[in-house]
Amino acid sequence: MTIFPTLKRLPAVALLLTAATAMAAAPAGAPIRIGMIDGMSGAFANAGEAVQRNIQFSIDLINAKGGVKLPDGMHPLQLTVFDNKLGVEDSLVQFRQLTDQRIPFMIEGNSSAVAAALIDAVNKHNQREPQQRVLFLNYSAVDPALTNEKCSFWHFRFDANADMRMQALTEVIKGDTNAKRVYLIGQDYSFGRQVAKAAREQLAQKRPDIVIAGEELHPIGKIKDFAPYIAKIRSSGADTVVTGNWGNDLTLLVKAARDAGFKAKFYTFYANGLGAPAAIGDAGVGTVRAVAEWHPNAGAGMRDSPSDAFYQAFRKRYPLAKDDYVHMRMHVMIDMLAKAIETAKSTDAIAVARALEGAHYRNAFHEATMRAADHQLIQPLYVSVMQKLDGGGIRFDNEGSGYGFKTERYVPAAQTALPTTCKMQRVER
Repeated sequence: MTIFPTLKRLPAVALLLTAATAMAAAPAGAPIRIGMIDGMSGAFANAGEAVQRNIQFSIDLINAKGGVKLPDGMHPLQLTVFDNKLGVEDSLVQFRQLTDQRIPFMIEGNSSAVAAALIDAVNKHNQREPQQRVLFLNYSAVDPALTNEKCSFWHFRFDANADMRMQALTEVIKGDTNAKRVYLIGQDYSFGRQVAKAAREQLAQKRPDIVIAGEELHPIGKIKDFAPYIAKIRSSGADTVVTGNWGNDLTLLVKAARDAGFKAKFYTFYANGLGAPAAIGDAGVGTVRAVAEWHPNAGAGMRDSPSDAFYQAFRKRYPLAKDDYVHMRMHVMIDMLAKAIETAKSTDAIAVARALEGAHYRNAFHEATMRAADHQLIQPLYVSVMQKLDGGGIRFDNEGSGYGFKTERYVPAAQTALPTTCKMQRVER
């Protein structure tokens, strides 16, 4: 399946930029609805807004080409957003609203705790309401348990899980001879605890000489000043910091490090957006790293780069610097969903789930496979290091900050895959 098949030819940029903004004739069929449950208000609203932009961009690309083909004709995709304020109870309330509106596809990702609760809710709903089943597509909730002991036939994850991301980061730390003392800091919930666990276990295996200088879990979304945490990290003698923090918790953490003149290397999951590059500034050049399935400079060195064309199309649609945060996995998710609906010739949850299992995605610069055993997407990962736009060997910066990221390590899809303990209860009808 290809989302941008024309990218392999010379006019790729022009064609993609046109597709992203073109107003095609509206598909005649009733819309296929997708309900997004995420935090659109509160401390992490910027993360929810970034997701909405990415999802809407992908939907618009598909609709501009006529929509999704079903036996009765073409149907547009339509996004409805439900604000859960990033709380579990609010999420369950919003899920009930989603099912009341008979929306067949639910997407969520900016909290593993929320995702775990929603998996349980979907399992129960689908058993209770077999004529109104819901399929759960997860774009960012990366607790490994979600595709291991909590795996579900109704849940598909399109992001690398925390262990997979940590495996990529620790491969880089493994080769960093200056890394002697590592400090682990994260948010105090299931995801943050799993990141710390993965870091401890993987570093012990790959670099047994490294000392864990300290470990800290802080309340999620509640810390306004991370200066005391940075002081504690500095006093530990750490030369390296590993964190899964995201949103304002990451931005404020790295800003406190910059303000304190703390020079340790930061290995992060999410330092490439949502204000973090500007907050880090010069202090991050050559020292701050992020891991992701793609980044804006991933196409460096590629002639007439399709990756560049994709990024430029997004930036044309969302030209404000604050809106510059692109998640490739969300575009993969929407394209794979559309293709699975067409393959199933239906929006029925069981039929679409079966079409997604084992499905292969490929465009001109990215490739992925949905593992049938646990519904975990297997795709490449990039570890990238922060550089200045001016003289840093990169073409694009992040959020107009003057700083971007350059590939340091590319990890092929096959090397990101980890074993699963999933014992999925499959649904036949």
